[in-house]
Amino acid sequence: MEAAGTGSSGCSAKLVAACVIGGIVLGASVLALHLSGPVAIPSLPPVDELLRRFRRRRRPVRVYMDGCFDMMHYGHCNALRQARALGDELIVGVVSDDEIIANKGPPVTPLHERMIMVRAVKWVDDIIPDAPYAITEEFMNKLFDEYNIDYIIHGDDPCLLPDGTDAYALAKKAGRYKQIKRTEGVSTTDIVGRMLLCVRERSASDSHNHSSLQRQFSHGHGQKIDDSGTRISHFLPTSRRIVQFSNSRGPGPDSRIVYIDGAFDLFHAGHVEILRLARELGDFLLVGIHTDQTISSTRGRHRPIMNLHERSLSVLACRYVDEVIIGAPWDVSKDMITTFNISLVVHGTIAENMDFMKDDLNPYAVPMAMGVYRRLESPLDITTSTIIRRIVANHEAYQKRNEKKEASEKKYYDSKSFVNGE
Repeated sequence: MEAAGTGSSGCSAKLVAACVIGGIVLGASVLALHLSGPVAIPSLPPVDELLRRFRRRRRPVRVYMDGCFDMMHYGHCNALRQARALGDELIVGVVSDDEIIANKGPPVTPLHERMIMVRAVKWVDDIIPDAPYAITEEFMNKLFDEYNIDYIIHGDDPCLLPDGTDAYALAKKAGRYKQIKRTEGVSTTDIVGRMLLCVRERSASDSHNHSSLQRQFSHGHGQKIDDSGTRISHFLPTSRRIVQFSNSRGPGPDSRIVYIDGAFDLFHAGHVEILRLARELGDFLLVGIHTDQTISSTRGRHRPIMNLHERSLSVLACRYVDEVIIGAPWDVSKDMITTFNISLVVHGTIAENMDFMKDDLNPYAVPMAMGVYRRLESPLDITTSTIIRRIVANHEAYQKRNEKKEASEKKYYDSKSFVNGE
């Protein structure tokens, strides 16, 4: 067994030996240079040039993903989250209204609303408006040369043009295509189908054979295919997905916490804009999302269209939101204000029903009495009912669009295999 200190003495000896050998090598090198005469030492490039070279080597990987993002939902957001994980910067192309009409049928939400929605997703770095539906060679070269895009991203579900060809064939041929996993349980086709079903149910509300949307979609007893042929998917919430969407940070000890609550059903541009204004009033935005049962009791048995977990993910994906309360109470109590250290409670001027302000059971009576309530002027006159009215007004066109889209979705589900992804 070695005596104490023997190990450290050995290390010191090795260090001395290394220094001696290094000195001999250095001395020999200097002598060789002296004997061989003067040697021209190349001058170093200017500092600016060195920095430029370094930046070129360290240029962030830029990825591109496009889409219609019509009636944007948590499936779109999850796709953008996955795309962002494949690079350092995510650039999103938002397809024009005309391109959507030519390839899919009329969009429910116009371009300016879809741009608000996409910009608000926290994984998006920049957007390209009026993007083409198909990746043409000209547009692909523009992405590579002008936007410095490294890869084009799309989900594992096929995206076919009216002539049956692959919309991303050129990107695949160029070797600049990457694929992500499609989010199960939701699509714009599915959501439109839910609203069309809602319209039919309301017209037959006296029939006991029709269950409410709230029961169908919140409790998982809905049909897989409704009588119009529309596929009804069911979202299976997991704790992992909620963590992926969460910011994983809480407020600081001196943060000004702003609270806003609501249904946030069919999350739309009106929601995004009021959340943006609310966030500007403090350091931390806490959003309360009401339960399905609360919404059904206040807005009718056909609401909500999206269930609690679906609505929670859509709100969590918004860059203006710091945290959500999943299943927030209808009444804002003093205990709740104290528990979450809320500095300000806000509500917009545009909502499904503002009659609660006249009721004896005003849910904001406590914050009003405490002097911590503020009413915000809503930037956009859009509600969930606005979206539903758009569907109803153009019922036949959306019915035809859904029937066509449902066929391609059925083919995808019938032939799909497992895709590894997040």
